[in-house]
Parts: sequence; structure tokens; C-alpha cells
Amino acid sequence: MAAPSFVAFEQALAEHGPAAAIDRLCTELRANKDYANLFYALLMKKRHELGVSPVATGSNQDLPAEVHQQFEDGIRAAATTVGNLYLEEGNIPQAWGYFRMLGDAGPVRQALEGYQPKEDEDAHPLVDIAFHQGVHPRKGFDWILDRYGICSAITTLGGVGELPFGQDVKEYCIKKLVRNLHAELLDRLKSEVAHQQGFAATGNSIPELITGRDWLFADDCYHIDISHLNSVVQMSSQLSNCEELKLARELCAYGKKLSPRFRFSSDPPFEDQYVDYDAYLSVLTGEDVPGGLAHFHKKADEADPENIGTFPAEVLVNLLLRLERPREALAVARKHLTRVGEQRLSCPSIVDLCRQTGDYQSLAEVAREQGNAVNFVAGIIGGKQKPVL
Repeated sequence: MAAPSFVAFEQALAEHGPAAAIDRLCTELRANKDYANLFYALLMKKRHELGVSPVATGSNQDLPAEVHQQFEDGIRAAATTVGNLYLEEGNIPQAWGYFRMLGDAGPVRQALEGYQPKEDEDAHPLVDIAFHQGVHPRKGFDWILDRYGICSAITTLGGVGELPFGQDVKEYCIKKLVRNLHAELLDRLKSEVAHQQGFAATGNSIPELITGRDWLFADDCYHIDISHLNSVVQMSSQLSNCEELKLARELCAYGKKLSPRFRFSSDPPFEDQYVDYDAYLSVLTGEDVPGGLAHFHKKADEADPENIGTFPAEVLVNLLLRLERPREALAVARKHLTRVGEQRLSCPSIVDLCRQTGDYQSLAEVAREQGNAVNFVAGIIGGKQKPVL
């Protein structure tokens, strides 16, 4: 700040008192867009109004207890003022620091909704606020996909632990990945067919483009990053029934045509990933529920618990629960998971399934087999009680 201002502050104080000097300070800071210092000037203004030390701190610890609430209100008012000034300047990262202090993400979320980063702008701070801090995760994921590409988007979605948002947002992100990868593959296949045949392909789906054109895969040829295909197909299994699941099945149809070199093997029941995930997705879409379930029943029946473990059965239990068939899920668990006892599973335990279905007789029978006296007594008592409505 220029030196003459300090003279003006002294003059305002001498002629009109402390309040005038503080108002003059706030006016100059706002005019100079020095909003960080404006925040502390507004705190000083509030402290002066309360008749306490004017030293501008953001803490009420040095204040009498009776003015704590009033000073807290002053902090909120100052943070709101400064946060909004930063938003008016388009400085969302600086604004977020103040609104985060208030626990109010609304204004920043609204600003993110209408914001488009400039071409040469570093979008990382915006992505961090929107996606990683959960202020507007859908917008943040769109920026990740648009600015940094599908590889970065897959890594971001698959590489984080607990995401700061719910399943609906996670599904939104996966749907975006499925659509993006499907569109990219469809475009490349159309280009390749037109190049090889000399005329535009008429198909509008991946199966239509690859049917009868095995030469597309000759000499271990592929048309898209295989790791991206693999990851997106796996992620798609987390979706509820939607149009993107059908697109993911088209990705599986392409994957089945790839050379064995590029059809990654995974743990049972997804050894042949594109075949097995396609069967899984066919259940979720409702296009082949009997066939898909039979596929995974066979996997569970053939799995050797000593060598492979019980994951194939756990997958089937979870799949049946997604279809809202808890009694069938319990039957699978009784058949394949009784011996595992209380070990950690990727699906609900037999105890949980018995509780869901109200089948306490099964709980008692399994507990007797396992030698679990506590669950046995719970089962025989539960079987005598009337259901709680």
C-alpha cells in the first residue's frame, strides 16, 4: 500500500476516531483487491465494535466469554464477504478457503457449475476442490476426462480410497468412462473399416462393425488401449441397470475377439474376463438372467476352496442380492460358505443372510455345523419369535 495511505489513516483516526480509520482501511483494501488483508481488517472492525483489543486475529480465545458468539458471527460475516469477492473475481480456489472455513460449499459449487477453465489455465486446483474435496465431483470428473484424458480419469477413479461422495456420483463417473471409451472405439472401428473396404461402414454398434470382419483382429491387431478396455469393463459391473451397461457389453464383444495375448486373465470367476464380465452384465441388464446365473453357479460349483477360495461363490451371492433374491443367495452361501465361518467375505455372511430372510432355522443348522453356540442359540430363539413388523 502506498505511503500516503498511512497518513490518511492517522488523519482519519485524529479527526473522526478509530471506526473511521478502520472504515478507510477496509475501503482501500477492497479497492486494491487485497481481499486476504480485508478479511483481517473486517475482524478488527468487529473487535473494535465489541470494545476489545483491535489486534485482528481469527480466534476468540483472548476475548471475554460473553462476546464469543458475537465475534464468531463477525468471522462468518467477514469470510462470506471476502469469499464472495473472490468469486466475483473468478478466483474459486481462494474463495473456497473462506467458504470451507464456514462449512458452506454451496456458493463454490454454484461457481464451479458455470465455470470453464481457460485453455492455458492450470485446472488442478479446481479439480482438487470439485472432485477430491467433493464440492462438485461430477464437474470435477468431467474436467479430468476432458483435460487429462481417459487414462488419468481411470486412474483417478480407481486409485482413490474412500471417495467423498455417494454411489450416485460414482455411477455417473463410470457411465462417463463407458460412453467415452465406447465412442472412441466405435469411431476407430468405423475409420478402419472405411479404410480397408473403401466405403463407410453402415453399422452403428460395435457388434455390427466387427461381425464378419475377423480381419480387424488379424496379426494381434487392436484399436484401443487394452488396459483402458479392461479397466472400464470391470468398473461397469458396479452400475445399476442403465443404457451404459449395454454399451459395456459391446465392449466385451470386442474384447472377446482380441488375441489371447490381450485378453487379460483374472482371478476366478473372471478368468476369461470379457466372456465372464459379459455374462455378469447380461444379468444386470436383464437380457439373459437365467444364462448369466447358470454361468456363475457353474463357476461356484467348480471352484476348489482349497486352491481358489470362495470368491466365485461370494460373487454369485452378491449378484443374487442385486437381483433382490436373498433366499437364493442364502442357499448359495449355505452350499459354499458354511466352512469359512466368520472370516471376512466380500458378500454378507450367512448370519446376515439369515437375518435378512428371517430364516433362523438355517442359522441354527449352520451354527451347529460350525460349532458356534452363540449363533445356534440365537437361531433357535429367533425361530420361536414372531417377526417384528
